[in-house]
Amino acid sequence: MLENALELKITGIIRPKEDAQNAGITTAAAYTSKLTDYVITHTDESAIILAQEADAGINVLTGMKFESSDDDAKAKDAKAYLSALSISDKASFYKLMTYYVSNNSETESTGAGQNGMAAGNTAADESTMAAALDQWLAGEPDREILLKVYDEYIAGSTYEDNMKAFGKVSYDAPASISIYTDSFENKDRIADCIERYNETAAEDARITYTDYVAMLTSSITTIINSISYVLVAFVAISLIVSCIMIGIITHISVLERTKEIGILRALGASRRNISQVFNAETFIIRCCAGLLGIGVSLLALIPMNSVIEKLTGLAELEAQLPLTSSIALVAISILITMIGGLLPAKKAAKKDPVIALRTE
Repeated sequence: MLENALELKITGIIRPKEDAQNAGITTAAAYTSKLTDYVITHTDESAIILAQEADAGINVLTGMKFESSDDDAKAKDAKAYLSALSISDKASFYKLMTYYVSNNSETESTGAGQNGMAAGNTAADESTMAAALDQWLAGEPDREILLKVYDEYIAGSTYEDNMKAFGKVSYDAPASISIYTDSFENKDRIADCIERYNETAAEDARITYTDYVAMLTSSITTIINSISYVLVAFVAISLIVSCIMIGIITHISVLERTKEIGILRALGASRRNISQVFNAETFIIRCCAGLLGIGVSLLALIPMNSVIEKLTGLAELEAQLPLTSSIALVAISILITMIGGLLPAKKAAKKDPVIALRTE
């Protein structure tokens, strides 16, 4: 085997980094497509494949047809198959059939010795047993046994099964194709192309594919979405509490500034003006708070991205706060603040100016 082996040249050795967490590879050695092409060509030129291709109707392993038409043809093929065996194989078959005859009551009742097969001494040498099998085949062998031999050792094989077992490979009929892309966008485009092809192709010509990256990202997305839903629930509770607290703070501000409200009303301010004063104050405070929160978040992203890069080793992987999300967060914050301050502002606008002026 070493003399006939193909010599390969090692051009490099792969080993994981010291800080690598998952560094397993699927194969023990990596090689170029030249080795694959060589193996395919070498196999296609082998004697057994050339012999099988020369006669697609005959099984080169047995010399028999892949499929016989009736029981007579099957018995004839089984007889020819047994006759062509080596001495050792004939001896093994003789032992097997002797065991079958000795344990088959029906065969014994009809007299197995009549067709030349009897339960004799299985300890005889191989030449004697092979000669006994030839003598049995030369007479009138049991058809039932021949049919069993055919079903067990000859039937079942096809031309395609043999070629597959021999390692025959056709470039025109690959079992699978692996497609790699350099970006997620290109991966999605390829998947879209396959889907469009399958919409117009016949059912037996459709392409079945597995998007491993999509499966992996789908699992990660499911986990992230679950975490996000929990965080959204906490944020929702925080917003409700914030809305209540804003209402309480605005209400306290109204109570503390009752006399100011009375003075403004005495100078000619309408109820709407008083409500606008408190709403404007709430709006300004919330705008400043929202902008301050965005600024703090942007500053917090700097050390956070540094930690992410250190843990993953990927400089392009970083946390970001999109502009649209920032605007949306500030808008939601202002909206909740305005809702929380509406009731206290409305209550302040309804205060009687005379009563308000008497307040100390």
